[in-house]
Amino acid sequence: MEQKIKDLIEDLRPFINQDGGDIEFIRYEDKFVYIKLSGACAMCGSIDETINLGIETYLKEQVPEIEGVINVDL
Repeated sequence: MEQKIKDLIEDLRPFINQDGGDIEFIRYEDKFVYIKLSGACAMCGSIDETINLGIETYLKEQVPEIEGVINVDL
């Protein structure tokens, strides 16, 4: 499961990079995917939309067991 999520995040990386940001997989735990957005995405006013309407929607379509995506600050 974890490798599949990592691969899906890699599929999203070019789109995040186009906006000057980056995405890193942190972990998958209790049906939640933990990521870290960095670069321009970390300070963007649309970060919640990016996570909820973009990343989370895509991951849930591909892996229905996922309940949500959480951005962490490390």
